[in-house]
Amino acid sequence: MARPIWNGTVSFGLLNIPVQLYSGDRSMDLHFRLLDSRDRNPVRYERINSETGEEVPWKEVVKGFEYAKGNYVVLDEEEIRKAAPEATETVEIEAFVERAAISPMYFEKPYYLVPGKRAEKGYVLLREVLGKTGKVGIARLVIRTREYLGALMPLEDALIVNLMRFPQELVQSEEFKLPKGNSKSYKVTPREMEMASQLLESMSAKWNPEDYKDEFRARLRKLIDERVAQQAGKKPKRARAEPTPPQATTNVVDFMSLLKRSLEKKGESKEEVRRRTRPTRTRRKSASGGHAKRGRAARRKVS
Repeated sequence: MARPIWNGTVSFGLLNIPVQLYSGDRSMDLHFRLLDSRDRNPVRYERINSETGEEVPWKEVVKGFEYAKGNYVVLDEEEIRKAAPEATETVEIEAFVERAAISPMYFEKPYYLVPGKRAEKGYVLLREVLGKTGKVGIARLVIRTREYLGALMPLEDALIVNLMRFPQELVQSEEFKLPKGNSKSYKVTPREMEMASQLLESMSAKWNPEDYKDEFRARLRKLIDERVAQQAGKKPKRARAEPTPPQATTNVVDFMSLLKRSLEKKGESKEEVRRRTRPTRTRRKSASGGHAKRGRAARRKVS
């Protein structure tokens, strides 16, 4: 089983639900190495100065941003670290919005939120109320060193958080020459509309994702396995499944009391709520003890 990216909490109002964050997708690409055809040794990528043609030692490599053609501004690692957001391990919900109001263009990458031990009640409470209302939680979360916007929503028995693109990352449709107007503007006849509708109905089917396979990858994978078996004289070994990691433990929570207190504070500004609910490093350590240490250890392994 995959390892969690981090252990943290889902936070809204005064409620905090301990969860583990797992990636909701996996790369299925087949990666090839560049080899020397004479002896099949890997070809390394060298750090070469584009002007002198000389190899550049790692200690001389810095990060630069090209603000104009051939012109760079250099930032050192300390400056980049200061600009990075604090790793809070919190899915901090700022608002609940209608699911239908969000364009699919904003969704980028899914993650599963898995409840910690004895955190099932709060998890189910949030999952069921989101399903009943048709809303999703718009949240901020930090993964490794980058802050993301995310949409927290129910999916069958799970809660998932779908990372979202910020508006400035999207290309607006106005930048393209697209046909405006309706079918009449382009002299589409009622008969053509009727026939197109009939064709659509004849091809309609119940959505079943298992019906769709990556056929190119399957053929390539089969070819690779055959070549490996020929060279080794036996079938390739399958990777051994990893043990399931232990989940975090939590205390029993009085949800009714927290919900009432959260509602009483609904008049506060968003910034006041964020300041009050954002866990600090000191508070997390005192509240969760060894759990915070395990979370930091997990982050070090991932990075």
